[in-house]
Amino acid sequence: MTVKWKSMSIVILMGLVLWFLPVPDGISANAWHLFALFVATIVGFILQPLPIGAVAFCGVTVSALLGVISVNTAISGYGNSTIWLIICAFLLARAFINSGLGRRIAFLIIKAIGKSSLTIGYAITLSDFVISPATPSSTARAGGILYPIIQSLSNALGSEPGPTARKFGAYIMQVEYQANAITCALFMTAMAGNPLIVELAEKSIGVHLTWSGWALAAIVPGLVCLILMPYVLYKLYPPQIHEMPHAREMAVDELAKMGSMKRVEKIVLSVFIGALALWATSQFTHMNATGVGMIAVMVLLLTNALTWQDVLQEKGAWDTMFWMGSLITLASALAKSGFIGYASKLAGTAINEAGLSWIAAFGLLCIIYVYSHYAFASVSAHIGAMYAAFLSVAVVVGTPPLLAALALAGLSNLMIPLTHYGGGAAPILFGAGYVTQGEWWKLGFIITTINVIIWLGIGSVWWKVIGLW
Repeated sequence: MTVKWKSMSIVILMGLVLWFLPVPDGISANAWHLFALFVATIVGFILQPLPIGAVAFCGVTVSALLGVISVNTAISGYGNSTIWLIICAFLLARAFINSGLGRRIAFLIIKAIGKSSLTIGYAITLSDFVISPATPSSTARAGGILYPIIQSLSNALGSEPGPTARKFGAYIMQVEYQANAITCALFMTAMAGNPLIVELAEKSIGVHLTWSGWALAAIVPGLVCLILMPYVLYKLYPPQIHEMPHAREMAVDELAKMGSMKRVEKIVLSVFIGALALWATSQFTHMNATGVGMIAVMVLLLTNALTWQDVLQEKGAWDTMFWMGSLITLASALAKSGFIGYASKLAGTAINEAGLSWIAAFGLLCIIYVYSHYAFASVSAHIGAMYAAFLSVAVVVGTPPLLAALALAGLSNLMIPLTHYGGGAAPILFGAGYVTQGEWWKLGFIITTINVIIWLGIGSVWWKVIGLW
């Protein structure tokens, strides 16, 4: 039996076992059967006998065939406005990459501050931060825009996988992986799974997260993480090359080859700034975030900065639509069935009986949520499996709902660096061969732990200032 069919057998067996177990008192048979199918789908996300989009589509299809949900309900997730926001953001990212604007921004930052290994670390971190609101694919941001730059720079410095890896390449690969995860936490549109968080928060506890509200809550702890991370890595995992006079020359040469800003770059930059401005001021303009994304894509199409062929070929966007739409469908149906409320009440009662305050209980939930990521090869699968449940339990034990939703939203991204398979950018950066698996896991644990402490420590103070609790 192949690995694919072994994985498929485990998924089916998991669903069947749960389906035929006695239905617990307090919930309906339909809710229990929906839970069985939801768990089987999540296990499918983890084992991936099929691509994640195909697993999700099979999950909603089987649910409809078995009569657990209607066909109309099964396809409802694909028309969700949050899904279309992320599709629009993917298309904006495509224009960013195709136009060369992302590379230009990175080289301009290296030219300005790239004088040593440490400042190059900050230059790459800043580059990721600047382009993150417009690139919902962390893989595209790290792999499509920044990886070619840091790979070229490493090669130019004589740092290759193997004996010379520690000269510079190992350090800068780790910096980008860590920076990529932190910037994912900063903006709703910086990672493909973030809009799913928005949907799950609204469906499970009725909290609506806005783009500007997310950014405001994340900006202080997120910037502290970004500022400290390159320096901490520089001390924990120092490159052998410290001064780097040739980095600026390389950036100048690359910018010279690119020439002056092209018309298409100016258009993409204008659309990017306009979209950010409208997203950030939505509480005043009352413009829907998805509507802003649609306007951005329309302008890009009308100005030929994006072609219809680009739209059709953006596989990441359409794959996201399938898996996220399916998961939203199942999660929404599960919440409506009463299962989430039932499970949350049981967990909340157990925590309350332990005599923990809501602060201690929420801290414990956060720690379990973050470090359970060792069991997941997909951030989106982790979010889909655990975010709504942990959020609901947090609220039951007394955590302010908006605080719980936003704190867990950030942690959903900060946990990415724990492993060499923890996020979409990992196969590219780890696969470059500069960092061993042992070093990757060690550094991932240390930096993730520091980020969690900052997020829940400094973050809590900031959240108190802005009135989240």
